[in-house]
Amino acid sequence: MNALPRLLAPQVQKALRTSPVVVLGGSRQTGKSTLVREGALGRGRRYLSLDDVDVLDRVLRAPEALLRDAGRLTLGEVQRAPELLLAVKRAVDDERTPGRFLLTGSANLLLMKRVSDTLAGRAVYLTLRPLTRLELLGRGAAGAWSELFRREDRAWPELLRARGDADDWKDVVRRGGYPVPAHHLRRAPERALWHSGYTQTYLERDLRDLSSVDSLPAFRRLMRAACLRIGNLVNQTELGRDVGMPQPTVSRHLDLLEVSYLLVRLPAFAVNRTSRLIKAPKLYWSDTALALHLAGEDEPRGAHLENLVLGDLLAWSAALLDAPQVMYWRTASGREVDFVVEWKGRLLPVEVKTTARPRSGEADALRAFREEYGSRALAGLLLHTGESVSWLADGVLAAPWWSVI
Repeated sequence: MNALPRLLAPQVQKALRTSPVVVLGGSRQTGKSTLVREGALGRGRRYLSLDDVDVLDRVLRAPEALLRDAGRLTLGEVQRAPELLLAVKRAVDDERTPGRFLLTGSANLLLMKRVSDTLAGRAVYLTLRPLTRLELLGRGAAGAWSELFRREDRAWPELLRARGDADDWKDVVRRGGYPVPAHHLRRAPERALWHSGYTQTYLERDLRDLSSVDSLPAFRRLMRAACLRIGNLVNQTELGRDVGMPQPTVSRHLDLLEVSYLLVRLPAFAVNRTSRLIKAPKLYWSDTALALHLAGEDEPRGAHLENLVLGDLLAWSAALLDAPQVMYWRTASGREVDFVVEWKGRLLPVEVKTTARPRSGEADALRAFREEYGSRALAGLLLHTGESVSWLADGVLAAPWWSVI
């Protein structure tokens, strides 16, 4: 299978030139192994995976010996032996050679309770998100976010009208961003079978490596309930009531899903001037196709288009050294903006609507946000499912979602 160019590849290469340890995280099947083994990242490096039982056994018995004899080493799925990080720390303290260790993992080591050492001051942490739409098209890119920040608001229409490739948002949601089902499997039944196997592998193997789960069926019910609430505020009590699970258990299981890079808890924009703001996070999923599968839904909803845009924003943010922050904004009075992107002291408010012809009233929340934050706020961006790029209201540009991502 031909590998697609990845947006994050230049950042990984840059990190290897400066840091003795680079940790590349991301959910299983996002393409981490392919990225680190092929092309420039794979040259001159030995690759070992802790999914290999023999390698795992060597790591558990004599990690120092393995690291000492390996030279420049790439180790996959390091979350299976968190104790390895202590040996890596000792090795780089003895010899701080840039790019000596490239570690990949399907769990966020910074959030794992079993990890006693995070390699502070020795490692650069990067996250490989599922494929963006432009990565799927072979361009190795995310959306036009950087250009929107760099250009004057009045130049946005020309920029976005020049970006073609109209697409059906429902088809893109159904494909998702995992390379195998999104790029290599063309038929829906094949993709459904892949997602079923993925879920089973996660439940039966990965969860056991991360934490003890008393009931896998109950955990799967929680995943389904979470996927049905995409775009909603996280309410652990309500989730627990719906799946018959106590709130502390819901909290622990949501943490596990976040550690596994499957769940995304989007924080609220916290700068409060005159309005009282809602602070609870909103719930999204890492991959839209997997979310549809887990929820048992055939037809994508508007929340899935939001999730698609968020996935692109997160991939773009992960590929930048001065990573932009992605949040949402909601006031107690009910005004809400789907996403607020904070970068270099500026704020970009973004609304997502599943309408082909947005009306001026749908720009109210964006206008309210801009009034609240004044000169810090760029023009508001309302993404829709139609084809036209036009100013919907003063300071609010309506544009097709595919002209941006």
